[in-house]
Amino acid sequence: MDFRDTPEEVAFRQEVHSFLRQELPEGWGSPDFHMSFPERLAFYRQWAKKLGQKGWMAPAWPKEYGGAGMSIMQQFVLNEEVAKARAPAVGGIGVNFAGPTVILYGTEEQKQEYLPPILSGDVVWCQGFSEPEAGSDLASLRTRAARDGDDYVINGQKTWTSGAQFAQKMILLARTDPDAPKHKGISYFLLDMKSRGIDVRPLTNMAGVPGFNEVFFDNVRVPSKDLLGEENRGWYIGTATLDFERSSIGAAWASAQGVEDLTRFAREQGSNGSNLLRKPNVRWELAERSIEAEVARMLSYRVASLQARGQVPNYEASIAKLYTSELQQRIAATGVKTIGLYGLLDRRSKGAPLRGRLTRAYLWAVGATIGGGTSEIQRNIIATRGLGLPRN
Repeated sequence: MDFRDTPEEVAFRQEVHSFLRQELPEGWGSPDFHMSFPERLAFYRQWAKKLGQKGWMAPAWPKEYGGAGMSIMQQFVLNEEVAKARAPAVGGIGVNFAGPTVILYGTEEQKQEYLPPILSGDVVWCQGFSEPEAGSDLASLRTRAARDGDDYVINGQKTWTSGAQFAQKMILLARTDPDAPKHKGISYFLLDMKSRGIDVRPLTNMAGVPGFNEVFFDNVRVPSKDLLGEENRGWYIGTATLDFERSSIGAAWASAQGVEDLTRFAREQGSNGSNLLRKPNVRWELAERSIEAEVARMLSYRVASLQARGQVPNYEASIAKLYTSELQQRIAATGVKTIGLYGLLDRRSKGAPLRGRLTRAYLWAVGATIGGGTSEIQRNIIATRGLGLPRN
């Protein structure tokens, strides 16, 4: 990969950098910056609108659908600069998954109905794929969609549905032909979360955050116009959805910034005002995490470079995801160990180092190797598609 920006990419990077410096609140991203949840939610909404005004809400979308029509490397530059500034991530499920899938497979009526509200930031989407018995083996899903006149009637359950308690829409996979082979009897729906019969139950994780949800469907009616693509061809549309935005550059930069924050704290404050970097074991471990964070960034660059050449990253994206998610856990463990017993204090405790971010990171990182495809699944992909090993 050529790490040098083209003149056009240099100019665009400077534009993004200037925008972030102007629009982010002073002190944003520093360990001491604090904003209440209502304030943060209001800021996120305004942030989405400002990005939309510049065409950066959906940089990869074609211009005819309200996107910026950016090149792969322009998208990468935007995502990288946003990650470096610790700004709210561009997009979300609506921009990064639902919208591109509708653009590829939707009718013109579906595009006109669903795409503009995504760009305006007025509609939040969630993803209804995983089920209690269908996570890593997603094609085993059991949620049923039975045709009834002009509607489909949905019954079943989804789980690990991020943001479902806030979402207005859902991309949903459901089985429309129970007698077909499991990959061939699934259909893809665009579901209104206000439909009667939907019950959303938040799941609070170990970090005390209700990020995931269970979603139950009891005779939920979905108009047939909201079927995306052909009936019983939803599995193939779903795999296309999962192909979008795979460089993991945001996670790679977050890893590097986590090491930087921890190193700065160890040098300047420690747990009792001492310089913890004087301890060889602390210094060596932080150095190792820093090197690993740089490796994660290089793996992300590799994925972006493949996309820029018109190639589809496959096992390369799995390598980046596997390495970065396991690195997040190693960094969190190093942080708690470096700070000592003070690292067990959460944000509600007076004097918690880095406002309790270490404890939250440690608890949150447990799920990093599960969400987005487990480490076991990623290793299988790397083994079979990357190394050519047999499935059995």
